[in-house]
Amino acid sequence: MTRFFSLYLDLLRFLAALLVLFSHFAYPRFTDGDYLFIRDLNLGSDAVVFFFVLSGLVISYTAEVKDKTLRQYAFSRATRLYSVVIPALLLTVLMDGVGSRIAPAVYDGWWYNAAPVWEQLLRGWTFSNEWGLLGFRIGTNGPYWSLSYEAAYYLIFGAAFYLRGGWRAGLLVLFCFFAGISVLLLLPVWLLGIAVYKVIKQDVALTVPQAWGMAVVPVLFYAGCLWAGLPHILLAGTEAVFGQAVVKVLFGFSDEFLWNTLIGALVALHLIGVAALAQHKDFNLGTRAAAAVRWCAGATFTIYIIHYPALQFFDALLPDGMEKYVRQGVLLFAVLLLCFATAEISERRLGWFRRKLSFRKS
Repeated sequence: MTRFFSLYLDLLRFLAALLVLFSHFAYPRFTDGDYLFIRDLNLGSDAVVFFFVLSGLVISYTAEVKDKTLRQYAFSRATRLYSVVIPALLLTVLMDGVGSRIAPAVYDGWWYNAAPVWEQLLRGWTFSNEWGLLGFRIGTNGPYWSLSYEAAYYLIFGAAFYLRGGWRAGLLVLFCFFAGISVLLLLPVWLLGIAVYKVIKQDVALTVPQAWGMAVVPVLFYAGCLWAGLPHILLAGTEAVFGQAVVKVLFGFSDEFLWNTLIGALVALHLIGVAALAQHKDFNLGTRAAAAVRWCAGATFTIYIIHYPALQFFDALLPDGMEKYVRQGVLLFAVLLLCFATAEISERRLGWFRRKLSFRKS
């Protein structure tokens, strides 16, 4: 991958994390419905699809280039996840516990599961919260569902890539069985990221106009689909075939798997186009701009995984008598401040965390 393409991926993942944050910030209980268009378009959910494609791309790249053995792969995946989710889950149960005592009404809704702390931590740290037939919400941390999906995909990929023979077949069946139908419905989206890496690795020859077309047309097509209401049409079709109850209960966060797969394909085409452009043109963002992008991207995982419980917590703390837009601004600032501060002791310390564990292993 070229330097520009890597920077571009960093920029996109940071913007996608912000989009997920804003999609939850737009809930009427936080912002009085002032930004409901974000929720109406379901942009936050679409951003998660981008993360799945990006994850497949990055994991296939690191498995081929860096993690030569199953042990190395397992170490890399585990440290990447746990460096963030351990403090994130502790913060979630802490903020939920304090916030629900300060302002119980703020937590009185579907968005909060007041399950025992031990159960939340167990389901969260094992990433089993969305495996099987029924999902489990970890406190107010709704976005955590996607990490359960990610962990399952890591297991499936690891078995398929590193193992052979009976072990591979047996573990693939076992992992798929425990993951469940909802997780498997979005597996094709994650696999599209692997396809993107394989195409980029082969340096497929595209002219500059062709590369621009692949980069731009999927974005325009996506906008056209939103304008035409295609996500709602596909969801209605899915419910007509399987039944609304089945889609809601068994499919869970994968209820829009048809639309999500289409988005994944559009993201894949877009990324291939941008990668091809990066080989034709030397896009130079400048040293400072590149450093800013890298720094912001270094907090992406943390923003994604703690912003929702932080929104609930600070909403409980802030007085209702504040001027509406001042309150909204303070709420958003407080959430981002907490996210960036937490990133300093979690994902930005991943290298240190890995070195310490590697030393202990040796």
